[in-house]
Amino acid sequence: MRFTFLIREVFSGLSRNITMTLAMVITTAISLGIFGGGLLVIDMTNKTQKLYLDNVEVEVFLSDDISTSDPGCVTEICSTLDEDLREFPGVTDVTYISRDDAVAIYRDTFASNPEILDLVRPEALPASFLVRLDDPEQFGAIYDEFALYPGVESVRNQEELVQRLFSVLNGLRNGAFIIATVQGAAALMLIANMVQITAFTRRDEVSIMRLVGATRWYTQLPFLLEAVVAALVSAALAVGGLFLAKNAFVDSMLAEVYQSNIVAPITNAAIVSISPLLIGLAAVLSAATGYLTLRLYVRE
Repeated sequence: MRFTFLIREVFSGLSRNITMTLAMVITTAISLGIFGGGLLVIDMTNKTQKLYLDNVEVEVFLSDDISTSDPGCVTEICSTLDEDLREFPGVTDVTYISRDDAVAIYRDTFASNPEILDLVRPEALPASFLVRLDDPEQFGAIYDEFALYPGVESVRNQEELVQRLFSVLNGLRNGAFIIATVQGAAALMLIANMVQITAFTRRDEVSIMRLVGATRWYTQLPFLLEAVVAALVSAALAVGGLFLAKNAFVDSMLAEVYQSNIVAPITNAAIVSISPLLIGLAAVLSAATGYLTLRLYVRE
């Protein structure tokens, strides 16, 4: 009997203030969706970082005289450098790229952009060694050992380029969280207003129940459940929106990026993994907001 009463009161309260309920549901769903998007960006960033770091190579560029006079890397300076790189602790693979090879790679990369091809002369592309490490963090040791090595012009870590991409992704994530925070604050205020209005419109009913012996907790529980039910509906809409956005828009927009392995794809499994967090967050925050509102503004 009591359970039936609670259910009836909850849905009666939600339908009585339908415009307030819809505003709260929509605002909460948007804030949860944006927050979930930020979590997906974090997951994508972490996977992309692993994808890149697993393939990060250190580039050891040779001086111009070595690049020009020793295209086959047969002189003592070049061959000794090759041997020392291969024997260095932590190095798993070393690939020599001559100036001609570098020019060929450059032309293949920018074959569809002839304007860019004309910007770089072949003499500007040095020969180099691509060094694969079992731990990308060993770059410092490679740099210290070979930066001043005879015949070496410079040592560059590709991880520095990767970090630029991560800074863009992190900026998107931070922006999503800021927007979600603003939207979330608006949603919490709407929840508080909904609880206050619902309690005010039913104040006479609550007073009668208190006179016949109902506890304060029992009279206030329907208001809390209204806030939680509305928040759970919002969370369900947010999760559904993430699935819709991912499969209907994001996948098609980033299809070429995914195929090129520039960034790791956002998967349905990632959305499923964050769904419990969004649902739990919606339930806890709505319940806490409703409880504090009742304690501060409702005295019956």
